[in-house]
Amino acid sequence: MADRVTVIGWDGSPLTAAATAALSAATLVAGAAHHLALPEVPANAERIRLGSIDLAARRIAGHRGSAVVLADGDPGFFGVVRNLRAPEHGLEVEVVPAVSSVAAAFARAGMPWEDARTVVAHPRTLRRAVNVCRAHHKVAVLTSPGAGPAELALLLEGVHRTFVICEELGTSREQVSVVTSEKAADHVWRDPNVVIVIGGGPEPQATGAWIAGGLPASLHDVRGWALPTEAYAGADTGAATESGEGGSSGLRAAQLARLGPRTGDLLWDIGSGSGALAVEAARFGAAVLAVDSDPAACARTAAAARAFGVQLQVVEGLAPHVLERLPEPDVVRIGGGGVPVVTAVTERRPERIVTHASTRDEAEALGAALSGNGYTVRCSLLQSVELDTEAWSERERSVVFLLSALRSDLAP
Repeated sequence: MADRVTVIGWDGSPLTAAATAALSAATLVAGAAHHLALPEVPANAERIRLGSIDLAARRIAGHRGSAVVLADGDPGFFGVVRNLRAPEHGLEVEVVPAVSSVAAAFARAGMPWEDARTVVAHPRTLRRAVNVCRAHHKVAVLTSPGAGPAELALLLEGVHRTFVICEELGTSREQVSVVTSEKAADHVWRDPNVVIVIGGGPEPQATGAWIAGGLPASLHDVRGWALPTEAYAGADTGAATESGEGGSSGLRAAQLARLGPRTGDLLWDIGSGSGALAVEAARFGAAVLAVDSDPAACARTAAAARAFGVQLQVVEGLAPHVLERLPEPDVVRIGGGGVPVVTAVTERRPERIVTHASTRDEAEALGAALSGNGYTVRCSLLQSVELDTEAWSERERSVVFLLSALRSDLAP
């Protein structure tokens, strides 16, 4: 078994004394082709071209001598350290870090990055990485072949962003380009690269920031969720009430609880009304497409998003036809449109769907459409009574059928 395994981060800078000493004593060196070509790699050391980290770890575990693994940037940040430390390999790992590629990319761009989200884009995670770019103002994307700047741009169609693309950081071929997302798809980019995705309005001010990856509490960061209707009504538009049937905060709370929108998800809010549910889903970190056929409702939703400082995309159009050109959803809230809209949504196979009905007959029809198209359906009758706490008299009563559907292949 290897006496020790030293993982050395490489960012293009001269190797540190500790890294040079570990390399000079190495009898096995693993890394990418440009790592194995470094002059510090001993000529007589066994060399492994890194592909599968687990396969390399098994070879290292069976090696008698000193092993070194070279990796770009900080190997403990979305790097090889996690795989090498897996219990099944039984390796003792020592790390000599370097500047991470994300830190280097933001340094080249001259930008702060404590408020940035960082995601890894592989072909299997590309769509979720794009959803984070939809939902947040500043995102660093660690790309991979098949999930690079061009692919990001194609999936962001209709959403304007600025790309800062940093190719081959730390090498003599390093290049930093600033392009719009619309133009990024028209170019072939060199690997490895990091993409900083910026946009969706002016950069939020992180004054007093204390936690990385998001902004601290601000005027926009209102505590709580399923806020009262008045919190959304008329933001910048003069509208007085939340539009759309079944728009109470109690129903909205139940719908959000059933959907569970989270970072990396794309939520469709069909019949967005005031934008209350769309905004609250965005506050949970989900990417949101708010759909409504009423231009006034679209304006209310956009105004509510501005008022609460969240990113979302408003789509004006009549469902179900407008849904055909939208990207694939993870969760969907249907605020109206009946069976035709429900059927169209089930064809796109989101994980979860919620909708509501005002009568039992309508609820049965919607439930049949959901279950008939491969969903497991629950229905609850929700009744809420708003009281005037001065006189303790009834102010408003709401009765609605809530239907929630889980794709049958995911149901317990």
